[in-house]
Amino acid sequence: MSEECTHDCSSCSANCEARDKKSFLEKLNEYSSVKHIIGIVSGKGGVGKSLVTSSLAVMFNRKGYKTAILDADITGPSIPKAFGIKGKLIGSDKGLEPATSETGIEIISANLILDNESDPIVWRGPMIAGAVKQFWGETHWDNIDYMFVDMPPGTGDVPLTVFQSIPLDGIVIVTSPQELVSMIVEKAVKMAKMMKVPIFGVIENMSYLECPDCGKRLYPFGESKLDEVAKAYGVDILARFPIDSEFAKISDSGRIESIINEQADEAADIIEKKISI
Repeated sequence: MSEECTHDCSSCSANCEARDKKSFLEKLNEYSSVKHIIGIVSGKGGVGKSLVTSSLAVMFNRKGYKTAILDADITGPSIPKAFGIKGKLIGSDKGLEPATSETGIEIISANLILDNESDPIVWRGPMIAGAVKQFWGETHWDNIDYMFVDMPPGTGDVPLTVFQSIPLDGIVIVTSPQELVSMIVEKAVKMAKMMKVPIFGVIENMSYLECPDCGKRLYPFGESKLDEVAKAYGVDILARFPIDSEFAKISDSGRIESIINEQADEAADIIEKKISI
């Protein structure tokens, strides 16, 4: 890239890395504003990405920021249930209007365009990827400070679409303390590096179980190997979430905004310092 680069690709005919990356980005509509976007990713399913996404959005909202969630897990959307949101989205002259939670978090999800939330979404990859682009570019995002994108697991069509179409400030990798943790983290790290997206750190979910009687930490999945994995791949550890039945209860009952999670609060503090407004 030339030293005189103005970063305005529309007025430049040079071929460079910045131009190649920008050419895939989907623009927001003229009525929208989103300052920072954080992707929540994992190399496999079943590690609790949606819990992490919801918890971080709640923590940032409590800090006084205008917060939003784009649920990019099109075929497995669970964000609306955690927030107790039902009903269908509506449009306006400013675009598709996201649902709003009790505390003001803007949310868009495939479950909010279905007649029944239990209906399956049986779409092929291109349609799913197209829906993610529409959720980003055709929605009226009202002056959002921090958006969290709940991405499907793996490295397929939709994660690739998010990486290429949405200007992520960085990602948070979610994992669990099982033997496959090294491979899971490595896949996510390698994809982020291929796409030149910063990695804010790793959150280990279901890390331990705290005995309600004596307070001793138990490790039903075995001792965590996160320290050595994080060191091997040069990523920060943001938090270790415990196994807590209360998390499941409040999520299932649509009360995620009442969650008390000190670990999520600490992770939010670290992320805030990395990309403060």
